[in-house]
Amino acid sequence: MNYRHAFHAGNFADVVKHVVIARILTRLRDKATAFRVIDIHAGEGVYDLTEEAARTGEWRDGIGRIAGAAFGTEAEALLAPYLDAVRAVNPAGALRHYPGSPVLARHLLREHDRLIACEIEPRAAAALSRCLRGTAGAKVMAIDGFVALKACVPPKERRGLVIVDPPFEREDEFTRLAADITAAYRKWPTGIYLIWYPITNRSDPGRFVRRLRAAVDKYLRIEWAVAAPRPDGGLTACGVLVVNPPWKLAAEMTVLAPVLAAVLGRGGESFMVEDVPGGGQRRISPAGAP
Repeated sequence: MNYRHAFHAGNFADVVKHVVIARILTRLRDKATAFRVIDIHAGEGVYDLTEEAARTGEWRDGIGRIAGAAFGTEAEALLAPYLDAVRAVNPAGALRHYPGSPVLARHLLREHDRLIACEIEPRAAAALSRCLRGTAGAKVMAIDGFVALKACVPPKERRGLVIVDPPFEREDEFTRLAADITAAYRKWPTGIYLIWYPITNRSDPGRFVRRLRAAVDKYLRIEWAVAAPRPDGGLTACGVLVVNPPWKLAAEMTVLAPVLAAVLGRGGESFMVEDVPGGGQRRISPAGAP
């Protein structure tokens, strides 16, 4: 595997994905009963923005913009759990570290909640183990995430979130995603599944979305573009699809999607929120164009 997320940590795609994860976990905390988070492509845990991430500088147009932005009262309240997790790994105040999804989840778990973090790349798995060492209720598995998914659902808590964020190095990644998420959904149809995916001139998430639409009862899809497509296929847009979204998540994303598009946008930005079978689809640019 050649992909190293450390080079891209804290970029716009990380920000939007982690904002949605934080809102889901906040909603799961609304009920007293325990829940489990299963992160099947967990990464290293925490990333130093002065090391690999500094080589690309992508974080400056991601968390670098969000950390210094002013938001309206409603958006600020919705972003607070995510931003609190970022501050927790930067106790000195300056923005130097960025939390990956397992550390974000750890920040929002309660004593009786559980986390399974899977990472197959040896160096990343070792770093993740060091990062989560001593965390009650957290378990690191050095295993292929899709193999772990088959074994880990349904969890005994019967409530929880599966985070799916593969590196998208395989040409058949979307096909595999649709098949494995469909299989997991059949075993655990009440679980929440969050799938992040890239949108480039080399990717076709449309077929994946259609396959999931035929397999599940309800989902929420949010897509962001922060700039016009690049001829070289570089990432300027991504999506997050949530199967079984918690109550109110669609309304929260309707508030946050335009805010994130505006703050992270570099010209040509847009967003889309699709709630199925709820309120339909909105595809709006900050300028109001369809």
